[in-house]
Amino acid sequence: MASDVTTEARTEQDTETPPTEDTASAPSTSGSATEALVAAELGGDDLLEMYRLMVTARAVDDREISLKRQGKIFFQISGAGHEAVQVALARHLRSGSDWFYFYYRDRAFALALGQTPLDHLLQAVGAEADPASGGRQMPAHFGDVRYRIVSTSSPTGTQFLQAVGSAETGWRAAQLQEMREKIEAFEDDEVVVVCTGDGTTSEGEFWEAMNTACNLKLPVIFLVEDNEYAISVPVEVQTAGGSISKLLTGFPDLFIIECDGTDVRDSYEKCGEAVAYCRAGKGPALIHAHTVRPYSHSMSDDERMYRPESEREKQAKRDPLVRLRSLLLEEGVADEEALDRLEKDVKEEVAQAADEALEYPQPAPETAMKWLFSEEVDPTGPDFDTEDSPAYEDDKEYTVVDLLNRCMKDEMRRDPRIVVFGEDVADASREAALDEVSGKGGVFKVTHGLQREFGGVRVFNSPLAEANIVGRAVGMAVRGLKPVVEIQFFDYIWPAFHQIRNEVATMRYRSGGNWAAPVVIRVTYGGYLKGGAIYHSQTGETLFTHTPGLRVVLPSNAEDANGLLRTAIRCEDPVLFLEHKHLYRQVYNKGRYPGSDYMVPFGKAKVVREGTDLTVVTCGALVKRTMDAAKLAAQEGIEVEVIDLRT
Repeated sequence: MASDVTTEARTEQDTETPPTEDTASAPSTSGSATEALVAAELGGDDLLEMYRLMVTARAVDDREISLKRQGKIFFQISGAGHEAVQVALARHLRSGSDWFYFYYRDRAFALALGQTPLDHLLQAVGAEADPASGGRQMPAHFGDVRYRIVSTSSPTGTQFLQAVGSAETGWRAAQLQEMREKIEAFEDDEVVVVCTGDGTTSEGEFWEAMNTACNLKLPVIFLVEDNEYAISVPVEVQTAGGSISKLLTGFPDLFIIECDGTDVRDSYEKCGEAVAYCRAGKGPALIHAHTVRPYSHSMSDDERMYRPESEREKQAKRDPLVRLRSLLLEEGVADEEALDRLEKDVKEEVAQAADEALEYPQPAPETAMKWLFSEEVDPTGPDFDTEDSPAYEDDKEYTVVDLLNRCMKDEMRRDPRIVVFGEDVADASREAALDEVSGKGGVFKVTHGLQREFGGVRVFNSPLAEANIVGRAVGMAVRGLKPVVEIQFFDYIWPAFHQIRNEVATMRYRSGGNWAAPVVIRVTYGGYLKGGAIYHSQTGETLFTHTPGLRVVLPSNAEDANGLLRTAIRCEDPVLFLEHKHLYRQVYNKGRYPGSDYMVPFGKAKVVREGTDLTVVTCGALVKRTMDAAKLAAQEGIEVEVIDLRT
């Protein structure tokens, strides 16, 4: 059982030949006693319920295929061949309590948690009533706040780090009561499930997620549904040695178990061990489920072009529906007539749901921009504009670094949901050293002293992995935390661009407003420093200002930086907060501390110099240089108006 597993929990791998093309059809076993126990736990009614779910999932796939051929839906990708392990794992989980990050083949899993065929078909037809996306995503992009199924996106592999971040939220909140009280209720033995095909384990973010999950011993269950193909690329080409579970044996505290993902009893037994391990707080688990893919990758693919008939016939014999039907007949749970009737009833129910879905309207064109940003909290509005009423304490002036630091301290005192992390942002990861050292607090000292005041649960260092930082922040934000993360240099933001562009900025929009990722991403940028060269001087803000759903801030002075960062933290939209490192400690842009409620709204530029002959619109470090140029122009009788965009 899970309680006996060592930190390199290899279980079945230690005693059995791992499933291959020749051996995967045989379910792995751990003795007749265990088989009897599983058989007792899964009675006839349980098996029939699982079969109904699996038949329903397949029927929805088949109905979508029919609708696609009729031109009534836009795309189809099926979960055929994966149903058994999904419904088996679902029986060990708590819908609406545990958290779920699916991928596009997890139809049966979603149905097992409580979704209906109509829910899926509404997405297939692009209906406004689609609970996953409000008609904004392709079919099989599952999501449902009722069951804590976080919005699924098309990019493969982005879900891993988000799942880790969601698990980390519970882990951190369990240590701080004031944080726990501010987020949605959870159970101390909750788990987070993240699903993937075998091909997506080649993504770097899979390994980054595994690293952090093991490092923090987080209750994340990685379900790898290995059907041996990533579109046309076979598993032995994707993965060294052809087995992802064998490559992971060096990760500490990772429970690894393989199962025949087409056999409900074997899947139920092995998944139960993995869930128990995670609920006990021992660390993450990896379930390597060997499944099949009886249909092509999608309706845009024809597997006959790369899979020989003999191979396809062999896989067809392992179809989980065929196997479970045979089991039900062999054990006398139901006869042919009863199963035929069940299948007929399910197909009729799905057909009715499809007809109903086709009657639903698609979103109105005028709603196309809805949910790009929060519909409830407007950071461009008067509630975020206290610029004309600063509460200065005295006349002392501070640098940009000083007032950014002070803003974060103010906000962390106000809101226990705020966490700050990134590379080198902590004062000292080994907290015992804080009695002897002054602390790091970022390479530019912007976060100095935060860990010392608020502790290592709320202020902490990340691995040197930018996607890791942003991906985890997404998973925290969807659960109600307010991550304020740092990318050390803009030049190195690109590994995180995938998460920023395709996940952070789209979460609210693609889920029809049901999920959001209001993350603040602080980044230093720009040149004008000696020795920076080409990799410490980049300014690529235009790529982000052309990213729908993302707000971008570029302050030019200390007081604006303080007020804009406070707005970024308090608003409900994701914000890229760009800090020009040349401006950090200049004298000319110092400012007084404007008080703990000082805010500058987004979208409000500032005229920093009046002029009648020419207008220059600028931002960031170029404000000062433009002002200098305007003074020279004035000597020639040209009066230049200078406008600081700020956002």
